[in-house]
Amino acid sequence: MYRVHLPGRSTNTTWREAARLLASHRIAAEEVEWMREPTETGLFGFDPLPVNDGAYTVTASKALIDLIGAVLCHSEPEAPALAYRLLLRHQDDRRALSNPADPLTQRLRRMEKSVRRDIHKMHAFVRFRELPTEGPRRSFAAWFEPQHFITERAAGFFARRFTDMDWLIATPEMTVTFRDGALDFGPAPQQRPDFPDDASEALWATYFSNIFNPARVKISAMKSEMPVKYWKNLPETRLIPQMLAEADARVAAMHAAMPTDPPQRATRILDRLPATPVANRPETLDQARDAAMSCTRCDLCQAATQTVWGEGDPNATLMIVGEQPGDQEDLQGRPFVGPAGTLLRELMEEAEIGAVWLTNAVKHFKFRPRGKLRLHQNPNRGEVQHCRWWLDLERRFVAPRLTLALGATAAYALTGKSGSLQNRRGQTEQAMDGGPVLISWHPSYILRLSGKDARSARLMLLEDLQHAVRLVRQISA
Repeated sequence: MYRVHLPGRSTNTTWREAARLLASHRIAAEEVEWMREPTETGLFGFDPLPVNDGAYTVTASKALIDLIGAVLCHSEPEAPALAYRLLLRHQDDRRALSNPADPLTQRLRRMEKSVRRDIHKMHAFVRFRELPTEGPRRSFAAWFEPQHFITERAAGFFARRFTDMDWLIATPEMTVTFRDGALDFGPAPQQRPDFPDDASEALWATYFSNIFNPARVKISAMKSEMPVKYWKNLPETRLIPQMLAEADARVAAMHAAMPTDPPQRATRILDRLPATPVANRPETLDQARDAAMSCTRCDLCQAATQTVWGEGDPNATLMIVGEQPGDQEDLQGRPFVGPAGTLLRELMEEAEIGAVWLTNAVKHFKFRPRGKLRLHQNPNRGEVQHCRWWLDLERRFVAPRLTLALGATAAYALTGKSGSLQNRRGQTEQAMDGGPVLISWHPSYILRLSGKDARSARLMLLEDLQHAVRLVRQISA
């Protein structure tokens, strides 16, 4: 049995040297006891550590070193032993570190996350008070109570940020001082220091109270970002109970102070906006098209060239709905004129499709730029739902007997159901407005295939178009 004493400072360095030596002899984790305090005693005698390296080479990846460095700061007494166990595992199974289902990896990742969060809280919640000084550099001090042994690891942030002043941070673990550009560590104080009052705290409290928004009070979120355990050391938290108590009254006062009329400068902006009858629902297909040209129901209108409305015979008994305009459709302002549209129109002619209304579930082109290219991106559910208002208007005015949905997006927009098209293709489902919807592949999907797969998918779309013709005849009979 071996024992390793870890000092309060340079714990990581001491652990690494001892762990590498022990692992080179392949000494099992159960044979090593790691002690953070040298005054701790055990029940049994301990063997001295080996003097020389063992026969085994010890290696560690950067990811392992980073993980162990964080874990060794954790306040759990088992942290050094768990880190050594992982080091031994790493010698024989490097994949364990990247396996999220591995129990040891899971445990250490949780510890790492807790340590990193504690460091973030220290960076955010240390509050300095100014100390009297006779030199040219101002001097400050602060008290902080971390959850883990993070003081040494977190000190570099303050040294980089506050280089123009001297400062001291005292914690129950140790004391950090920064004087004349030199960082130093010392023992923890016997008790919490009593620092003098700081005149700037009143200024900070005034700022904090004025940025508080009483209309957006969410206590659970506040406590999540500023846990209550830190409140006793934060000067601004003395104001929180009173601010919460006055929140309702302040919101009422804000509403009462709001202007009833827009400022004059708003008139110049409103005059530049298109006169879209937002409140009045369009009464004709042409009115719906005109209104859609200035649609701002979602953010897609900001990048697209124009709204691409449907086209075809407004009295058609068949409506074909695709996903969204592509690059060519966005430039020309017409649906199905790009490569996918060319394929669809060829198959429509082969299937002897007569009168038809062609449109898309989403009316604006969604893309991401790459050089001079605009690469297609699938619209998300929110964008589909926003644009469903326009699709519903088209269906109301065209009133098709049957709708052919091309692709998953169109199927979702019409039926409200998501899921793979593998089992839905060629089947008829019910639209949310009650009409029948035949589901098939989008022609762009066929263009992405090659060889036998492309020929098979093309044939399926042709069969679905032919099936749509038969269904329309049956419904109309």
